Amino acid sequence: MSSQTTAASSQYLSFILAGEEYALGILQVKEIIEYDTVTRVPGTPVWVRGVFNLRGSVVPVVDLAVKLGMAPSVLSRWSCIVVVEVTLGRERIVLGLLADAIGQVIELEPGAVMPPPSFGTPIHGDYLLGMGRLGTGRKFVLLLDIDHVLSSQEVLAASALKTPVAVTEPPAVAAGTGVVDSSSVPT
Repeated sequence: MSSQTTAASSQYLSFILAGEEYALGILQVKEIIEYDTVTRVPGTPVWVRGVFNLRGSVVPVVDLAVKLGMAPSVLSRWSCIVVVEVTLGRERIVLGLLADAIGQVIELEPGAVMPPPSFGTPIHGDYLLGMGRLGTGRKFVLLLDIDHVLSSQEVLAASALKTPVAVTEPPAVAAGTGVVDSSSVPT
Protein backbone atom coordinates (compact mmCIF):
# COMPACT_ATOMS: atom_id res chain seq x y z
CA MET A 1 0.00 0.00 0.00
CA SER A 2 1.42 3.40 -0.93
CA SER A 3 1.91 6.17 1.61
CA GLN A 4 -0.62 8.24 -0.35
CA THR A 5 -3.26 5.52 0.11
CA THR A 6 -2.39 5.19 3.79
CA ALA A 7 -2.78 8.93 4.32
CA ALA A 8 -6.12 9.00 2.49
CA SER A 9 -7.46 6.02 4.42
CA SER A 10 -7.10 7.93 7.70
CA GLN A 11 -9.30 10.81 6.51
CA TYR A 12 -12.97 10.84 7.40
CA LEU A 13 -15.97 13.07 6.77
CA SER A 14 -17.82 13.74 10.01
CA PHE A 15 -21.53 14.45 10.22
CA ILE A 16 -24.15 14.82 12.92
CA LEU A 17 -27.04 12.42 13.60
CA ALA A 18 -29.31 12.90 16.63
CA GLY A 19 -26.74 15.16 18.29
CA GLU A 20 -23.84 12.67 17.97
CA GLU A 21 -20.87 12.88 15.63
CA TYR A 22 -20.27 10.04 13.19
CA ALA A 23 -17.77 9.72 10.36
CA LEU A 24 -17.27 7.82 7.11
CA GLY A 25 -14.06 7.08 5.26
CA ILE A 26 -13.53 9.97 2.87
CA LEU A 27 -12.92 7.59 -0.06
CA GLN A 28 -16.52 6.33 0.16
CA VAL A 29 -17.99 9.84 -0.01
CA LYS A 30 -18.78 10.98 -3.54
CA GLU A 31 -20.33 14.35 -2.72
CA ILE A 32 -22.51 16.29 -0.31
CA ILE A 33 -25.80 17.76 -1.51
CA GLU A 34 -28.19 20.17 0.19
CA TYR A 35 -31.40 18.35 1.11
CA ASP A 36 -34.03 19.42 -1.38
CA THR A 37 -36.66 17.31 -3.07
CA VAL A 38 -36.86 13.67 -2.08
CA THR A 39 -39.75 11.65 -3.49
CA ARG A 40 -41.25 9.04 -1.19
CA VAL A 41 -41.71 5.61 -2.72
CA PRO A 42 -44.56 3.47 -1.30
CA GLY A 43 -43.65 0.03 0.00
CA THR A 44 -40.01 0.79 0.78
CA PRO A 45 -38.37 -0.03 4.14
CA VAL A 46 -38.99 2.60 6.84
CA TRP A 47 -35.34 3.65 6.73
CA VAL A 48 -35.55 4.60 3.03
CA ARG A 49 -36.63 8.25 2.95
CA GLY A 50 -37.26 8.16 -0.81
CA VAL A 51 -35.30 8.91 -3.98
CA PHE A 52 -33.81 11.99 -5.61
CA ASN A 53 -32.46 12.92 -9.02
CA LEU A 54 -28.68 13.16 -9.15
CA ARG A 55 -27.80 14.43 -12.62
CA GLY A 56 -30.29 12.09 -14.30
CA SER A 57 -29.78 9.09 -11.99
CA VAL A 58 -32.34 7.96 -9.43
CA VAL A 59 -30.57 7.65 -6.07
CA PRO A 60 -32.21 6.17 -2.94
CA VAL A 61 -31.92 8.21 0.27
CA VAL A 62 -31.42 6.31 3.53
CA ASP A 63 -32.44 7.96 6.80
CA LEU A 64 -29.36 6.75 8.64
CA ALA A 65 -30.83 7.68 12.03
CA VAL A 66 -33.76 5.28 11.50
CA LYS A 67 -31.43 2.58 10.17
CA LEU A 68 -29.32 2.89 13.32
CA GLY A 69 -32.38 2.55 15.58
CA MET A 70 -32.91 6.24 16.42
CA ALA A 71 -35.84 8.57 15.81
CA PRO A 72 -36.22 9.77 12.22
CA SER A 73 -34.13 12.78 11.26
CA VAL A 74 -35.92 16.10 11.58
CA LEU A 75 -35.28 18.25 8.53
CA SER A 76 -33.64 21.61 9.08
CA ARG A 77 -31.76 24.11 6.96
CA TRP A 78 -28.55 22.17 7.75
CA SER A 79 -29.93 18.79 6.60
CA CYS A 80 -27.99 17.31 3.72
CA ILE A 81 -27.48 14.15 1.73
CA VAL A 82 -24.08 12.50 1.81
CA VAL A 83 -23.76 10.58 -1.45
CA VAL A 84 -21.71 7.42 -0.87
CA GLU A 85 -20.66 4.26 -2.67
CA VAL A 86 -21.27 0.98 -0.90
CA THR A 87 -19.93 -2.40 -1.93
CA LEU A 88 -22.32 -5.19 -2.87
CA GLY A 89 -20.25 -8.20 -3.86
CA ARG A 90 -18.00 -6.78 -6.56
CA GLU A 91 -20.38 -3.99 -7.49
CA ARG A 92 -20.35 -0.42 -6.14
CA ILE A 93 -23.79 1.10 -5.57
CA VAL A 94 -24.50 4.81 -5.03
CA LEU A 95 -26.80 5.77 -2.14
CA GLY A 96 -27.63 8.99 -0.34
CA LEU A 97 -27.42 9.18 3.46
CA LEU A 98 -29.54 11.78 5.22
CA ALA A 99 -27.50 13.68 7.83
CA ASP A 100 -28.65 16.39 10.25
CA ALA A 101 -25.53 18.44 9.46
CA ILE A 102 -22.01 18.06 8.08
CA GLY A 103 -19.10 18.30 10.48
CA GLN A 104 -15.64 18.44 8.95
CA VAL A 105 -12.96 16.39 7.26
CA ILE A 106 -10.83 14.89 10.01
CA GLU A 107 -7.54 13.08 9.79
CA LEU A 108 -6.86 10.42 12.36
CA GLU A 109 -3.46 8.91 13.05
CA PRO A 110 -3.54 5.09 13.41
CA GLY A 111 -3.06 5.44 17.18
CA ALA A 112 -6.12 7.70 17.44
CA VAL A 113 -8.50 4.96 16.27
CA MET A 114 -9.65 2.73 19.10
CA PRO A 115 -11.58 -0.54 18.71
CA PRO A 116 -15.32 -0.18 19.23
CA PRO A 117 -16.54 -1.09 22.71
CA SER A 118 -18.59 -4.24 23.09
CA PHE A 119 -21.33 -2.23 24.85
CA GLY A 120 -22.46 1.30 25.50
CA THR A 121 -22.71 2.68 21.97
CA PRO A 122 -26.10 3.63 20.56
CA ILE A 123 -25.51 1.45 17.49
CA HIS A 124 -24.66 -2.16 16.73
CA GLY A 125 -20.91 -2.81 17.20
CA ASP A 126 -20.59 -4.47 13.77
CA TYR A 127 -21.50 -1.15 12.18
CA LEU A 128 -18.39 0.50 13.57
CA LEU A 129 -14.83 0.48 12.25
CA GLY A 130 -13.79 2.00 15.55
CA MET A 131 -13.88 5.17 17.56
CA GLY A 132 -11.67 8.07 16.59
CA ARG A 133 -10.21 10.18 19.37
CA LEU A 134 -10.34 13.83 18.40
CA GLY A 135 -7.30 15.89 19.41
CA THR A 136 -6.00 15.48 22.92
CA GLY A 137 -9.45 15.67 24.48
CA ARG A 138 -11.86 12.99 25.58
CA LYS A 139 -14.24 13.36 22.65
CA PHE A 140 -14.71 10.46 20.24
CA VAL A 141 -16.29 10.24 16.81
CA LEU A 142 -17.96 6.96 15.82
CA LEU A 143 -16.39 5.64 12.60
CA LEU A 144 -19.09 3.88 10.58
CA ASP A 145 -18.45 0.92 8.31
CA ILE A 146 -21.15 1.81 5.79
CA ASP A 147 -20.67 -1.49 3.94
CA HIS A 148 -21.87 -3.28 7.11
CA VAL A 149 -24.56 -0.79 8.15
CA LEU A 150 -26.57 -1.84 5.13
CA SER A 151 -26.65 -5.57 4.46
CA SER A 152 -26.56 -6.97 0.93
CA GLN A 153 -30.32 -7.54 0.95
CA GLU A 154 -30.95 -4.00 2.20
CA VAL A 155 -28.70 -2.46 -0.45
CA LEU A 156 -30.50 -4.51 -3.09
CA ALA A 157 -33.87 -3.36 -1.76
CA ALA A 158 -32.79 0.29 -1.80
CA SER A 159 -31.08 0.07 -5.19
CA ALA A 160 -34.15 -1.64 -6.68
CA LEU A 161 -35.79 1.77 -6.49
CA LYS A 162 -33.57 2.72 -9.41
CA THR A 163 -35.17 0.10 -11.65
CA PRO A 164 -38.13 1.43 -13.61
CA VAL A 165 -41.36 -0.41 -12.89
CA ALA A 166 -43.36 -1.61 -15.88
CA VAL A 167 -46.69 0.16 -16.06
CA THR A 168 -49.57 -1.58 -17.75
CA GLU A 169 -52.58 0.30 -18.99
CA PRO A 170 -55.88 -0.64 -17.35
CA PRO A 171 -58.44 -2.25 -19.67
CA ALA A 172 -60.59 0.23 -21.54
CA VAL A 173 -64.15 0.68 -20.31
CA ALA A 174 -66.90 1.35 -22.84
CA ALA A 175 -68.08 4.92 -22.30
CA GLY A 176 -70.91 5.18 -19.80
CA THR A 177 -71.46 1.41 -19.52
CA GLY A 178 -68.93 0.31 -16.91
CA VAL A 179 -68.29 -2.73 -19.15
CA VAL A 180 -64.72 -3.69 -19.93
CA ASP A 181 -63.87 -3.70 -23.63
CA SER A 182 -62.51 -7.25 -24.03
CA SER A 183 -60.42 -6.23 -27.03
CA SER A 184 -58.21 -4.14 -24.73
CA VAL A 185 -57.61 -6.88 -22.14
CA PRO A 186 -54.17 -8.48 -22.55
CA THR A 187 -54.23 -12.20 -23.28
